[in-house]
Amino acid sequence: MKKLARMLTMLVLLVLGALFIVGLIDSSPSGGIWGVLGARQATIGLLAGHWQFDSGAVCPDGLQEVEITVDITNRVARRLRRQGYRVVVLPEYAPELDGFRGVVFLAIHADSCVDLSGFKVVRMTQAADREQEDRLVETLVREYADATGLRFHADTITEDMRQYHALRRISPQTPGAIIEIGFMGGDRQLLTEEPERVAAGIANGLVAFLRGQPLGASIHD
Repeated sequence: MKKLARMLTMLVLLVLGALFIVGLIDSSPSGGIWGVLGARQATIGLLAGHWQFDSGAVCPDGLQEVEITVDITNRVARRLRRQGYRVVVLPEYAPELDGFRGVVFLAIHADSCVDLSGFKVVRMTQAADREQEDRLVETLVREYADATGLRFHADTITEDMRQYHALRRISPQTPGAIIEIGFMGGDRQLLTEEPERVAAGIANGLVAFLRGQPLGASIHD
């Protein structure tokens, strides 16, 4: 039995070596089989805005931002998990945010209950790796706009978003961003009646970022 086990081990090593030689497996951190498996074994961090803290924005009829963010964040997590990724969903001020290390981190919020339409994605102003976090933002913008049909609303980006507390608390080695998925006024129908479109846009953007695919290359499950 030991001889057979050694033979099988040797065969596996020979096959892997041959694959590396012909280039079927890319040994780079973001490429090929190892790149995909490595990303799936590490953790994606999702923060549900205002969860376990307060209501967030509130509409005149009582609709609360936290209701939307918790629902959407859980839908995104389910989509990612179905694709084999390890996901943790965190509340607004989770202790685990301090030094959080993962392959990517995204805080999910909704905008106020006013008659505007659009979404926003930003990174922290003083990002440790601006090139990587810019790629994260650009990928999320492309994929989210494609899935939802919403436009990027740059005019309402605030410095509070760029200095969002969770982005300052996670590890500098973890690429992170915050998304405001739409206005609870003008985009209410999308956020409350078509949440899977919203979740698909976010999940597609995160997966495309992790796979290092060209911008706009949507991934649908």
